[in-house]
Amino acid sequence: MTDALSPMPEDWERALAVVAHPDDLEYGAAAAIAEWTTAGKDVRYLLATRGEAGIDSLPPQECAAVRTGEQMASAARVGVTEVEFLSHRDGVVENGPQLRRDIAAAIRRHRPDLLITLNHHPVWGVGRMLNTPDHRAVGGAVLDASGDAGNRWIFPEQLAGGLLEPWGGVRWIAVAASPFADRAKQVGEEALERAVASLREHHAYLVGLGVEPEPYARELITGEADAAAERFGGRRCVPFELFPR
Repeated sequence: MTDALSPMPEDWERALAVVAHPDDLEYGAAAAIAEWTTAGKDVRYLLATRGEAGIDSLPPQECAAVRTGEQMASAARVGVTEVEFLSHRDGVVENGPQLRRDIAAAIRRHRPDLLITLNHHPVWGVGRMLNTPDHRAVGGAVLDASGDAGNRWIFPEQLAGGLLEPWGGVRWIAVAASPFADRAKQVGEEALERAVASLREHHAYLVGLGVEPEPYARELITGEADAAAERFGGRRCVPFELFPR
């Protein structure tokens, strides 16, 4: 796409970022999140899996422990201290009632204005590479659960006893790494450095991919911000596809 990107809305206080795996946010949104937390916004993470199928050389139980720890360290690099894991099975996540139920409960609990997720479309870029089933499932479930959370007759068992209440306050859903991006968050040098450090924290995962963490993370993060700048008046940015609720 070559159309100009418009700025992301900034009149919100709390965001909940919901993705499939450890490292998903680092590949798509970390620099923007660093800018938002620096500005005093409250951003929290929810991961559907613990990434246990992500490193071929590690058995799932060991891999889950490694990747959970890397995600906690990675989130801290961009100012996020609240990270939750749902423990759906990595690689075979299904967009069905159980996943929607879990995400709706988190939305009702955290009560965000903004939801952030990763590309749910069939492809990355413009038809260049197929997206993975987990990304498609979780991203699609986020779109669905954003409405479920506000309807007291969907998953009503969550409301028993008054521990949770419906939350219809989600105003936008921002999809990172979408091939249909139409908005962007400008990012400065400090935020980019923090995003590079955030991706670099996934050391075991990156080594498992056969890449050198530091140069790989730096080239990817800065390269994506530079490429997106062409559609944002020459300003480095993180692009998003924005859906209003």
